[in-house]
Amino acid sequence: MADDTAQDSDDGKKSFGYHTGDVDTVISVEDVNRQAQEISETVDVETIAKLANNDPYVSIDHLRAGYGKMEILHDFNLQVGKGQSLCLIGPNGAGKSTILHSIFGFTNIFSGTISSGQGDSKRDVTALSSNEKLSDAGIAYILQDKSIFPDMTVEENLWMGGFLMETPEMAKEAAEKVFSKYSRLADRRKHVAKVLSGGERRLLEISRALVMSPEVLLVDEPSIGLEPRFIDMVFEILDDLQNNDGKTIIMVEQNAKKGLEFADIGYVLVSGETAIIGSGDELLENPDVGRLFLGG
Repeated sequence: MADDTAQDSDDGKKSFGYHTGDVDTVISVEDVNRQAQEISETVDVETIAKLANNDPYVSIDHLRAGYGKMEILHDFNLQVGKGQSLCLIGPNGAGKSTILHSIFGFTNIFSGTISSGQGDSKRDVTALSSNEKLSDAGIAYILQDKSIFPDMTVEENLWMGGFLMETPEMAKEAAEKVFSKYSRLADRRKHVAKVLSGGERRLLEISRALVMSPEVLLVDEPSIGLEPRFIDMVFEILDDLQNNDGKTIIMVEQNAKKGLEFADIGYVLVSGETAIIGSGDELLENPDVGRLFLGG
């Protein structure tokens, strides 16, 4: 479980569940896996396509992938439309981050394809390197935590986001566009990154990914380690990027309730396979998903 911290209440002892909120009992990751497998549904390609409005911008087809010789994802399929958001939830070890790693080129692909774009611009990106996916395919990865350079200034961290641009001047120009969007960072451009608050560091991580003007954002655990007020701020930023800038967002989020409230589409993963899919609202209302992942 994500958090096994206990607290007392007037009704007796309660324990925090998978994300936030209190539940009557705490179950192990192994039990979550077992019970999630028991409620798994048959997920067909037609349902996957319908959730992406039958017009996917990012597609994963029959993917088998992992690390070294170990296969983590088994015949995995995913579709998300342009300007949509998709949240991956599930127990620890289910393969959620491995999906992001596979899209960005951090895993061994044994079979299957990953594609991005629509119409004539659609292309197979399976074999592209991470640098090529960022610079050519417009796919950016926002790492889970602590990916900034703490002894560099905020400004220098943003410049690093443009390391694949042809000249440093181009990176600096792109960074200024990001500063114009986020005055909170602009006001701190000469501060070393290590003095920023947790929310400001996460904003810097997101902003650095924007320097290359990606169309797709892979966001790994955006709320991890943050106070509630900063969690709200981060999701407001992501909402703006999706709904005002048209970014396509694929997210892994342990705070399952927050992730599903944000996302258009939700996937529940168990042992490298899709167990349940639906709209974010549908999964929030699913009693089995609620019992296992939403603390209720």
